[in-house]
Amino acid sequence: MKAAIYPGRGEPVVIENLADPAPAAGEVLIKVSRCGICGTDLSMTKGGMWDFGAGVQFGHEYAGEIVALGAGVSSLAIGDRIAVLPSVACGQCPGCAHQNNVLCQSAPGSAMHGFAELARVPAQVATKLPSVLSLADGALIEPLAISLYGVKHARIQPGDRVLVLGGGTVALYAMYWARRLGAGKMVAMSRSDRRKDLSLQMGADRFVAYGDNEIGEVMEALGGPPDVVLECVGAEGMLNKAVMHAGPFGKVVSLGFCTAPDPVIPALASYKCVNVQFLVGYSMKEFLYIADQMDKGHTDPKAIITNTVPLDALPDTMAMLRGPNDETKVHVIMA
Repeated sequence: MKAAIYPGRGEPVVIENLADPAPAAGEVLIKVSRCGICGTDLSMTKGGMWDFGAGVQFGHEYAGEIVALGAGVSSLAIGDRIAVLPSVACGQCPGCAHQNNVLCQSAPGSAMHGFAELARVPAQVATKLPSVLSLADGALIEPLAISLYGVKHARIQPGDRVLVLGGGTVALYAMYWARRLGAGKMVAMSRSDRRKDLSLQMGADRFVAYGDNEIGEVMEALGGPPDVVLECVGAEGMLNKAVMHAGPFGKVVSLGFCTAPDPVIPALASYKCVNVQFLVGYSMKEFLYIADQMDKGHTDPKAIITNTVPLDALPDTMAMLRGPNDETKVHVIMA
């Protein structure tokens, strides 16, 4: 089979021919259909402090069809179309006690094998897709789960004023879930208006660009300061920007996963009694809920897919995405 391999040290990804995997007991073998390119894929293949490491497969936003079953697997069948929760968990550590596989401290392997023609994964991380969902839908469940997990923890109350910082996938899906979970007025804010239309389609009422008057513009659009600010950029300066916008006793939820120091002025947050929470990951609850409810929302989550490319084009596509581009979500097609 063909599979993408990251050589490490920031070197370009390569496509290699590997032996076809066979499922062990408790595992399934998937013929991968498509896998989304995530910002994490770009940031963790640069050779920085946060890095996938040398010689690893990767790809975590994927879906496909089961083509073989390992011994003891009875909950799934050959031909089932599934989405994959890519983090494998031991089920016994403190992180697993919160049902968030990403927090597992003793993970027995990985299921991040989406940029490959075949992927062998534990049956327990496979989510069967309802017949109404396509494999394109399935490959969006993972990023939808990230945003759903964050919005749930924001505990948005009906009518809350919400500000979402960012225009990428996590931000757009945060708008999608905030609208579904009861947000009142909602503003999307980013450095450019390139994704203004998508932001409005996902649920925002107004779009505001960063600028000298942004705090006043946001308050005018919302009818007051935000009750909840969802920081979905992950760049230096965004956390303090979120704190600056938050209203008295407001809540800031950081989903941006910034990997560099991001200074905050504590006195500014303290004077408003702002609650700041950092989150990563999701649980199987989010995957199952999305698979059941994805087709019942106010808009089609597939609207963010702007391009599809073959696996052989992945290295060049990743290089393109590191620079200025007009893409939102690119899916790599294996079949």
